[in-house]
Amino acid sequence: MAIDLKWKELPAVQRRFLFYSAAATIVFFLLLLRLWYLQVIIYADLQERSTSNRTRVLSLDAPRGPIFDRNGALLVDNRPAFRISVMRQEVEDRSLLFERLSPLLDTEISELEGRWQEGQRFPIYRPVPLAEDVSREIMERVQEHGIDLPGVLVEVRPVRDYLEHGSAAHLIGYLGEVTEAELQSEDFNQYRGGDFVGKTALERTFDPYLRGDKGQRLVEVDVQGKLLRQLQVEPSSPGNKIYLTLDRELQRAADEAFGSQSGAAIALDVKTGEVLAMASRPTFNPALFAKGIAGDEWLALAKDDRHPLQNKVISGQYPPGSTFKMIVALAALREGITDINRSIDCEGDFVVGGSRYRCWKKKGHGPTDLKKALRESCDVWFYRVGLELGIDKLSAAAKEFGLGAPVGYPLPGERSGLIPSQEWKHKHYNKSWYAGETVITSIGQGFVLATPMQLVVMMAAIANEGKVLKPQVVRQVEDWEGNLLLQSEREIVRQISYSEKNWKLVKDGLLAVVNAPHGTGHAAHLEDVLVAGKTGTSQVVRRKSDEEEELDEDGEVPYRFRPHAMFVAYAPAEEPEIAVAVVVEHGQSGGRAAGPVAKQIIQRYMELKGQSLQGEEE
Repeated sequence: MAIDLKWKELPAVQRRFLFYSAAATIVFFLLLLRLWYLQVIIYADLQERSTSNRTRVLSLDAPRGPIFDRNGALLVDNRPAFRISVMRQEVEDRSLLFERLSPLLDTEISELEGRWQEGQRFPIYRPVPLAEDVSREIMERVQEHGIDLPGVLVEVRPVRDYLEHGSAAHLIGYLGEVTEAELQSEDFNQYRGGDFVGKTALERTFDPYLRGDKGQRLVEVDVQGKLLRQLQVEPSSPGNKIYLTLDRELQRAADEAFGSQSGAAIALDVKTGEVLAMASRPTFNPALFAKGIAGDEWLALAKDDRHPLQNKVISGQYPPGSTFKMIVALAALREGITDINRSIDCEGDFVVGGSRYRCWKKKGHGPTDLKKALRESCDVWFYRVGLELGIDKLSAAAKEFGLGAPVGYPLPGERSGLIPSQEWKHKHYNKSWYAGETVITSIGQGFVLATPMQLVVMMAAIANEGKVLKPQVVRQVEDWEGNLLLQSEREIVRQISYSEKNWKLVKDGLLAVVNAPHGTGHAAHLEDVLVAGKTGTSQVVRRKSDEEEELDEDGEVPYRFRPHAMFVAYAPAEEPEIAVAVVVEHGQSGGRAAGPVAKQIIQRYMELKGQSLQGEEE
């Protein structure tokens, strides 16, 4: 009460002064309290937020490891590429931005919008790619208009560069953007949305070796998000170096030998199992995938009826035709069904159970022994011998050589082919095996299927007299300091047992195929090198009679009905080093279509060997 009376006794001016002074003191106290809170309590958080408003942490993609051939020739590397990206949080008017950016990138606004929507799955601080691998002209155009393009960044990243274009593309493989499913896997924990990973073949299987470690850089930007300066860099580390078993020059020879034909060819070192060349035709350019393949480009590849994306060497399954006959001959020799002296009269056909099976030579081959049967590929000789051998013994012999099961190709996609037996037919068709089926199996038709990879492994096993080798495609993997991370070694899957005499009888027949008069493989003959081989014609449809044969308007069998041409070989015959298998799809004649392809590969191999020896002498 006393205080109240004293306050009332004060002059009005003094009371107002004290009131405002007290209010000012309280406000000032609150400001000090707030300042203390900002500068002491949450100082660290504010500093971080302040820094983030003027800096950006940008990821630096790691260059993938280079790929070399067996001699150190560079096959796959990386090149710098410009990417136009955008920081979403810095864009206020997306429509206006895309309207300005579209003519600069020569890209439809709808495509930019699609890229933006795809980027919604990225964290907000991640740049969203709008255009990949743009030209320098476009990059400079975007930079010139940078003031009108808030949030737009020009990034430089490494892009896979396939120096041989489509050569060996099916062995090397291609890249693609990492999927959501892959990101959920521990194998892809180093990747983020938008990154590219190996999708097929070597790029996929050896991705852990090829991918490097990402780096990052800290940059300062202005209020519009434009780069002012680089503050700090943590460089990326490139992936490891891979050396293949391929020989670049031999690979080129295989590609050139095929020309525009479809099919597959493979060359194998008969001593080590190393793949020296591998061509699947037609091929594709992996560079299309390295930057993100366009929809129309993908459809063109996917809808091509010649299947350029398929690795026909390991997944193309063909009836082996007469290339299968050497297996029949070896099995019959081992079982004592035939020998060097047995002769069978071929009159052009063979009758079993009321069915007539023709020889490819309508007039027949006359009296035919083992060597002549191989040299001239007499069907009737193999009809009779195969029937006497029986399907189960024939099946067992074929499987010894690696037919009917994957041969152990170290990259994905290998198919098993098919070698039938009585048990197999009963299991799959619940029917008994017929004698006529043994007859056609004996010339590599009917149910029999084989891949070119299986055929070359078979041929290498004959060349080295029984060693079935596992194919190798990678010689070694090294880091950048030269440390060996992985090295392949020769692996013998099995050793097949045949007498030295039997090996010689069959190998003499294969030598005659290429080098003797009337040999079906004479087109593969070389003057300075003895080549041993076997032709094959693989029917793709049931063989019709002459009267029923369907012809096109030019009087020819339509392309899709023409038989595949096949040829298998090894050289030099006296001391084998290289085995080759060739399939020319719808090539009709193994001797005329596939033989010359094999010849060019072998010839180039010998030339390269001569150059290498000459270089060592010098």
